[in-house]
Amino acid sequence: MNKKIKLSENDWKKKLTPEEFHVLREKGTEKPFTGKYLENKEKGKYLCAGCENELFDSDSKFDSGTGWPSFTHPVGYDNVEETEDISYGMVRTEVLCEKCGGHLGHVFDDGPKPSGKRYCINSLSLKFQEEK
Repeated sequence: MNKKIKLSENDWKKKLTPEEFHVLREKGTEKPFTGKYLENKEKGKYLCAGCENELFDSDSKFDSGTGWPSFTHPVGYDNVEETEDISYGMVRTEVLCEKCGGHLGHVFDDGPKPSGKRYCINSLSLKFQEEK
């Protein structure tokens, strides 16, 4: 299990762009079809933009047509946390970075087989590390 990172709100504001802060720390979302990783086809790993925890591999990325980068599974289920989100009158499963608690997006049960999952993740919560 990763060592937890805890920073003050001011420290997070210094570390992140205002847009990253809004998504990762305030549970915001980017507009659909605007994220920088939506169309990314390069091989590599997707890390947390807040703490660089390894989250997703390019091999699990797929085009869901929803407007956000989508993945069938994380690199390790202990790298993310899932929690119930009842905001906006809906019941969803929120996905958080296990290491820093940053909001990544949500997971849904309408993905491709074999997992059947769609991890719908904000590009602003990610940093891409190209495979060398």
